[in-house]
Amino acid sequence: MPQTKRIVVKVGSSLLANPDLLTPRWAFIQRLLEDIALLRAEGYEVVLTSSGAVALGLNTLNVKPENAGLRDKQAAAACGMPILLSAYKQVALEFNFDIAQVLVTRGDLEERRRFLNTKNTVHRLLNGNVMPIVNENDTITTEEIRVGDNDRLAARIAQMIQASHLIILTSVDGLYDKDPSEPGAKLVEELHDVSEYLSVTEGTSALGSGGMLTKMQAANMAQHAGCTTLIANGEADNPVSSVLKGERPHTKCIANTEPASAWAAWLTDRLQMAGSIVISQEAAELMETGKRGVERADVISIHGPYVRSDVIHVYDEEGVERARGLSNFSSEETMLLARNLDEPTTKLLGYHTRATIISRDNLVVLDERHLPWDSPAEDEMEQVER
Repeated sequence: MPQTKRIVVKVGSSLLANPDLLTPRWAFIQRLLEDIALLRAEGYEVVLTSSGAVALGLNTLNVKPENAGLRDKQAAAACGMPILLSAYKQVALEFNFDIAQVLVTRGDLEERRRFLNTKNTVHRLLNGNVMPIVNENDTITTEEIRVGDNDRLAARIAQMIQASHLIILTSVDGLYDKDPSEPGAKLVEELHDVSEYLSVTEGTSALGSGGMLTKMQAANMAQHAGCTTLIANGEADNPVSSVLKGERPHTKCIANTEPASAWAAWLTDRLQMAGSIVISQEAAELMETGKRGVERADVISIHGPYVRSDVIHVYDEEGVERARGLSNFSSEETMLLARNLDEPTTKLLGYHTRATIISRDNLVVLDERHLPWDSPAEDEMEQVER
């Protein structure tokens, strides 16, 4: 179960960077770290997931946020990260604690071995009484390989360290039942099922890469790991502790009472789709019993490319996502096996192995708690022709 004294705090770009000058908002950073220092004194272990590097670096390059392309953002991240970390370092030392930077890419969170290496580093910093500040390595990531938003990244970190709370500080008081600019919009104070509100969560901030949609996706990921998410306006005194103690308005996304195992949470909560397969309805029903995985004869079509040990999404013939699991083969190998059912693996692949595409123990059947992903378009799927 999560440790009650361990929390992850995510701070958005709009709180950290002046939108006009693209410079650090020192007053906010001062309030934030002073509050974190008080929580640390109360015994909390805190991990900070921080945006802001790209926004701060754009000023150095003399590029406006609305005009920034991918190369501009990569270069801006390189310029802005020292500015951001210097600000955090200066202020943290005023409150007698130290920080460390942990830069990650999607692969560090999606590939199991790299995920565990990152986890070990974060735990070592916490054990050394150092606050990790986690951010995506925007300098080297591209659209195809990036996480894309720090909301879901923060949720993945919360899963990783088994945090009790994920606190997302943003520019609004939380989730509203409709666009907060519309008359009569009401703050949603508490919810269990985030899927009910996905239709009202569109839109992104000018300086950041996420919006309320990614915050709901992050809350759903955290829920699976037994972590409660609190979404609140960061413009307040004691911005973290006042939310944690329920002293001001916010949205509370309540954790599942029966959380998934660390393995199942990592397996099912994907940041991007590596690939997918469609299996027959009969195979899907048998798979849901938990008595078998996915065999090569089950596969009808494949969406790749993906490699061995990628987590792939499993759909039935009606387009319903039924499971996610670790593939024992690449997309090319899967197609070769599925098209040649009577041929031994030794002849097809050059080595002897069972032709099970996803083993039962490496597969998680989805339930109503998971947010399903849309299946790829039919013209993007390669059909198995036997």
